[in-house]
Amino acid sequence: MRSRDPIAPDAFIHTGYALDGHVLTVTLDRPQRRNALNWRAYDELEWAFRSADADDQVRCVIVTGADPAFCSGDDVAEIMAGPDGGIASRKDSLIHRPANPTAMAALDCSKPVIAAVNGAAIGWGVELALFADFRIASDRAKFSEMFVRRGLSCDVGGFYRLPALVGPEKAAELLFTGDLIDAAEAQRIGMVGRVAAHDSLMDEARALAARIAANPPLAVKALKAGLKRSAFGDPREIGAWAMDTIYRLARTDDHREGVASFLEKRTPVFTGA
Repeated sequence: MRSRDPIAPDAFIHTGYALDGHVLTVTLDRPQRRNALNWRAYDELEWAFRSADADDQVRCVIVTGADPAFCSGDDVAEIMAGPDGGIASRKDSLIHRPANPTAMAALDCSKPVIAAVNGAAIGWGVELALFADFRIASDRAKFSEMFVRRGLSCDVGGFYRLPALVGPEKAAELLFTGDLIDAAEAQRIGMVGRVAAHDSLMDEARALAARIAANPPLAVKALKAGLKRSAFGDPREIGAWAMDTIYRLARTDDHREGVASFLEKRTPVFTGA
């Protein structure tokens, strides 16, 4: 969620960055942590999206994860319960910006983005998928906006994209409960556009990306800009509010209990404090 100096692709630790023709594939690569995001992974994703936006060779972006997961959200041990105090100690990182810089980099990318959701997309993993223009889900994929279970609210994706895709009532249900849904249900409610057999997921994503990349890039960029204006509007105001709210909730007892109960593998007891 914080921004450091630009990271060169050969210095990536947690993220693969591979350009094939005009299609860039960005792969979260912490499979041992189910591709959970730590601070460095957020930085690498921000760099990847901003680099894709600036590179004329890139005409379409695919975002995916190293099996078995797409992205299991924030690394609870490193981000929410880290030795430096977790999110609650990161006000400078989170709040002294208009919104989450990684989210804004994804949303600002002028090239079409396809999320190839190959497995569990949990918490910020759902947010990352929502930032894409199109979502193709493996039949093994699962989705949960489970921020509420950690005593937090979602990022800009849940507020800005989710209601437009599934409707405000269904979005409220998913956000208020943190329920886990499978790929078929995600497609039924409009969260994903297509479900593919797991073994053919990347083939379908690459085929769609190739069809997009074959079209005139300036026209495609204009179409994306027009869709963004008509369907979603400007995310910065809601993004700034979301970051302020996350910081405030990160200082509550309920957030600390949500993190502790997860790490201790027990049922949480929330008090409203």
